[in-house]
Amino acid sequence: MGFGRIAVALAATAALTACASVVEGEPKGERPDPTKVAGLEISNGPSGPKKGVPDADLSVQNGDGGEMDRLAINTLADVQEFWKDELPRSFGGKAFEPVKRFISYDANGKGVEVCKLNTTGIANAFYCALDDSITWDRGELLPMLNDSFGPMAVVTVLAHEMGHAVQYKLGPASGIGPNTPSIVKEQQADCYTGVFMRWIAENRSKHFELSTGEGLNQVLQTMFFIRDSAGTSFEKQGAHGSAFDRVSAFQFGFVRGAARCAEINEAEISKRITERPFDLSDSDRGQGRGNAKIDEEKYLRALEESLRDAYKSSGAVFPAFDRAGIKPCADAQTTSPASYCPAVNQLQLDLPQLVKIGTPPKKGSKGGIGDFAAFAVIASRFSLSIQHATGFKLDDDAAGQRTACLTGAWAGLTNRPDAAAGLRLSPGDLDEAVAELLADDSLIASDVNGKAVPSGFARVEAFGDGFFRGLSFCVKKYSV
Repeated sequence: MGFGRIAVALAATAALTACASVVEGEPKGERPDPTKVAGLEISNGPSGPKKGVPDADLSVQNGDGGEMDRLAINTLADVQEFWKDELPRSFGGKAFEPVKRFISYDANGKGVEVCKLNTTGIANAFYCALDDSITWDRGELLPMLNDSFGPMAVVTVLAHEMGHAVQYKLGPASGIGPNTPSIVKEQQADCYTGVFMRWIAENRSKHFELSTGEGLNQVLQTMFFIRDSAGTSFEKQGAHGSAFDRVSAFQFGFVRGAARCAEINEAEISKRITERPFDLSDSDRGQGRGNAKIDEEKYLRALEESLRDAYKSSGAVFPAFDRAGIKPCADAQTTSPASYCPAVNQLQLDLPQLVKIGTPPKKGSKGGIGDFAAFAVIASRFSLSIQHATGFKLDDDAAGQRTACLTGAWAGLTNRPDAAAGLRLSPGDLDEAVAELLADDSLIASDVNGKAVPSGFARVEAFGDGFFRGLSFCVKKYSV
């Protein structure tokens, strides 16, 4: 499935810079409300087409009038209605010009000529600047998205294509020109999709509704599904980004609005993007390229050394590691497959279960996630020991988000060329973190008792805060 790995690099261990000084002094800062998503109440109501609303009246070429075409037409009508108001509001009065052509086709049927290509056998959706058109496959792509993730997956993909239309219509205002790399265009389109999805979540759409709990999770799972495969270079023509990159761009739009999307350019990408190709150290050790076997001694020792180095300035007494399984704890509920017990300052590991999580699935079969998901679970429990030693409560409202943020910050430190203990991120590792964070039983974003942050969006956002902003930012933002 193209999941990435965490590799042991050959570089010598190097001390980290002062940004590793994290939970020192008085715990201060402001914490976002964990019961909200970017200021919106967490809801778990229906998501998808609103009942009893008449279909939009848009002219579509080669359509069949079926369910998928109606879903596409209603999406495109609403997203155009949104940009009619949003474009002038965010870009100095710039008027939005509606897309000129909408084209439907069946990848399993007779092809149509669009944008200098024939659609026969192509399961895709795309915007064409040559004739200002949006085209979609009603026969294979849209039904697959609808069956796998629900109708909002279809809305997500078509809103992304309208995002391309928006950036081309904006031109210089969105920093788009004939030589703009594809990764910039795709990240902008993901960001513009996030802006539109917030509008739906605010219940302003005529045809659709989106809950900020399960509904928004399904949207993020769609972004995960349509990621580039691990090992893709962001410089490759046609690159869209890893799942972590795509979800990050989506969240920028959802949280900060359309103006933030236009700030995505080559310079911004070069500082932020995580997608990169495999290198020689990302070898196949029997678990897939670059994937470590979780229960091997050298990897567990390297992980522990990496965590100790990240928190060396905290002054905390580091927890002992018990690899013999999870045991009862006097002052906290146990969690699996890793647990922290404050009473004895001990981190307990269920190695067989960690191996299951850390073993990526074989093609066409079910399995775990990947090695970094397992390592990040351990890192999250380790961060609880540091929080405990420096005066934070481990079960307050902020604990889950703070833990996810600190875990993301540790991941950011392992992404450095001089990463301590030689541990560093491999292609796809952060996608594994996204997969774990979007799971119902996420441990990376949970408190000492295993109570997870209720919103997958908020979990990923907190992890990203740590990854991009560092350890000290986690304490400032996610403190009570």
